[in-house]
Amino acid sequence: MAVSRISPRVLVAFLALTFPAVTVLYGDTKKLSQDQRVELLRGLSSEYAKAKIILPNSRKALPFEENGTWDKKKWEDAVRKDGPAARAGDMIQITKVDVDDDAITLQLNNGLKTKGSWRDRVQISMGGMTPTQSNPQAPSNQPHSGTAIVIKFKDSIGDITSAQLKKLLSPVLDFEKHSASENYIDTLPPETQQAIKEKKAIEGMDQEAVIMALGRPLRKTRETKDDVEQETWQFGEPPGRVTFVTFAGTKVIRVRDTYAQMGGSVAVIPSPDH
Repeated sequence: MAVSRISPRVLVAFLALTFPAVTVLYGDTKKLSQDQRVELLRGLSSEYAKAKIILPNSRKALPFEENGTWDKKKWEDAVRKDGPAARAGDMIQITKVDVDDDAITLQLNNGLKTKGSWRDRVQISMGGMTPTQSNPQAPSNQPHSGTAIVIKFKDSIGDITSAQLKKLLSPVLDFEKHSASENYIDTLPPETQQAIKEKKAIEGMDQEAVIMALGRPLRKTRETKDDVEQETWQFGEPPGRVTFVTFAGTKVIRVRDTYAQMGGSVAVIPSPDH
């Protein structure tokens, strides 16, 4: 008697209808949203922390588990092999953040390829800020190398926020009262602070504040109007909301939202100068 074979795709579709929980076997348990990615990048980039233990200078990113543990022996072996990137009490800065569906990698003091002194390489790079060679938060006895930590998650990063990630890393890094972004926000007008909290841009904002509110722009365009050079940043793309933020110099002079249709057709996004 011949036995017909059922394709795996048909079987999965049948199981998904009968047992919805089975669908987690196919695909991520959570799709990383753009809002979450922006919040993580904004909340972690350029942040300062004090090392609570010796951080190895490693050729590969140091693994750190989602339950707040790490392979202490592997980290200690890395210290013996390549030396320390930071000692307990040293100030470090997150200089690059990579967010994947199941891992978040933080490069500290310019990561694994840094050479030369800490003072020569640490910069606050947020939009148009000018790199600086001196920082009041930086102690004078900094190590001469960088490193990286990769936080690994079993399935996906879930709904984790930058604040939760800092708390997760608290056994090795102390972020309390060392937030570069929080210190910067405190210097801004109340209406700008509120706009950043609401993740929107308003007229009068500078470029750094817009990046903190909306993240990095998808693209930039420049033009000259009435002998004034203007630059327009685009956030988002169809389908969905597309925001155009126009600057004259470094200040926002116009904010415009356009909504593309979410169905089968996509609305045409007009150019920023209309």
